[in-house]
Amino acid sequence: MRYRTLGGTGIQVSVHCLGTMMFGAVGNADHDDAARVIGTALDAGINFVDTADMYSAGESEEIVGKALAGRRDDVVLATKVHFPMGEGPNRGGNSRRWIVHEVEQSLRRLRTDWIDLYQIHRPDYTTDIEETLSALTDLVRAGKIRAFGSSTFPAEDITEAYHVAQRLGLQRFRTEQPPYSLVARGIERSVLPTCRRLGMGVLTWSPLASGFLSGKVRAGQPVDMTTGRAALNPQRFDASLPENQRKFEALAQLTAVAEDLGCTLAELAIAFPAAHPAVTSVITGPRTMAQLEATLKGAALVLDDETLDRIDAIVPPGTDLYRADGAWTPPSLTELTARRRPPADRAAE
Repeated sequence: MRYRTLGGTGIQVSVHCLGTMMFGAVGNADHDDAARVIGTALDAGINFVDTADMYSAGESEEIVGKALAGRRDDVVLATKVHFPMGEGPNRGGNSRRWIVHEVEQSLRRLRTDWIDLYQIHRPDYTTDIEETLSALTDLVRAGKIRAFGSSTFPAEDITEAYHVAQRLGLQRFRTEQPPYSLVARGIERSVLPTCRRLGMGVLTWSPLASGFLSGKVRAGQPVDMTTGRAALNPQRFDASLPENQRKFEALAQLTAVAEDLGCTLAELAIAFPAAHPAVTSVITGPRTMAQLEATLKGAALVLDDETLDRIDAIVPPGTDLYRADGAWTPPSLTELTARRRPPADRAAE
């Protein structure tokens, strides 16, 4: 396993990061089996583990905490905060109040005295970025976290946070965690260049495009719409929908590339993000030991320029054919009042 420096922090992390979203009630609820998966990943040279407070309502963090007993000093441990954790108007978001409360809960569940990388899981436009950065800076100074980053932030928010930190003498986001895959390359337009310019580490998630690139979905074959991601988001997997035609055409072509390389589509998908110069580590989230083994095979695959050129011809750089589950959409697009003036104020005269 190769290692890269995490966003100028001096911390060395494996090129592949073990994501733990699938450990707990939403995936593998067998704590002992999940611990074996984590142990096998560490034995293979992965030293970077990523989780979040909201994964299975904290159960994922509890599993990770138990699995790392006796190995904590050798692991770079990352977790996240933002999404609601229970009922009530102040049990989520990016406020100082919530961050300071929730970091203590994560430390308890993870059975550790410090978190190496604490990430803001999504933007929160109800909270000034100064408020968030100030709280995170205080946590670094208190020794509870070593560094902090953002997750699924647009380039303009990453840039704003950087300048606010510079102006106010606060510590800054050291990393960004965006979705990135063979069929979701939109971050190549501005997020990745912005991170390179600001010296930030990048941890990409969803290399399998929520299972679309797992190899279970095949162009020209019926998709089982009753289970898994297809059941949750049928509009993204239904080949009969006109808007999915280009996606399934790309799937067939990418499968042919993998076959020519003598690897699976999943292995090709896992290897792809690591080839970008802005990417520090690729997060993969296996649920089972078999899925971890497939991940490790993809980690060993090196894509040459000819292969990357073929991929570019199928899905051009900066193109999104697939929107990752959980990707963030700004209020400027989702809220009608942000896009439409009141009727009485729409006319030019």
